[in-house]
Amino acid sequence: MSEHRTLLMRANRLLGAALVEANLVKIEDLEAANERLLELLASDNERQATLLGVLMYEKKVLSEDDLLHHMADNDGIGLIDLRTYDVQEEFRKEIDLGSCWATWTVPFDKEENFFCVASAYYLSPAVRSHWEKQLGTNIIWYATTLEIISDFLEKVEAEKKPPAVAPAGGAPPAPASPAPAAAPAPLAKSA
Repeated sequence: MSEHRTLLMRANRLLGAALVEANLVKIEDLEAANERLLELLASDNERQATLLGVLMYEKKVLSEDDLLHHMADNDGIGLIDLRTYDVQEEFRKEIDLGSCWATWTVPFDKEENFFCVASAYYLSPAVRSHWEKQLGTNIIWYATTLEIISDFLEKVEAEKKPPAVAPAGGAPPAPASPAPAAAPAPLAKSA
């Protein structure tokens, strides 16, 4: 099993436990969502393999607004919308996309010795531990939505792709459609 797949599974498992502990979902809803998550993993579509996505968009037993409010109120972390934040080129170039997709988390800035990190999976201890090992413990955490993380990572992927080369005497080939990200439902804007 790949390192990113192991990280993805661990991040989802520990997030589920944290959601139940915080009384954001019921154990039976989590069990049903975990079954669906295993189906998604078996189909090799890791971007769709997000416990939050299953709980919010498919099972509709968790509101993203409730989750964001919980993190802000109980964990004291701020909210960020990366669509309105100018992420420096050095961060976009250095991003480990596999780790970001597996943890639904993005480092997006550095101020002195502190990294700013946005995550839809902040409640997962596996996610926080992974990024603390990667960046050190001086992390300022921000909560954000699955949609915002997905949009950001897709833009970074597009920037990293080499430009298409036009065949002799013709137009460049049409770009391939990106794999669908987590269910693109309208979400509340974070402040």
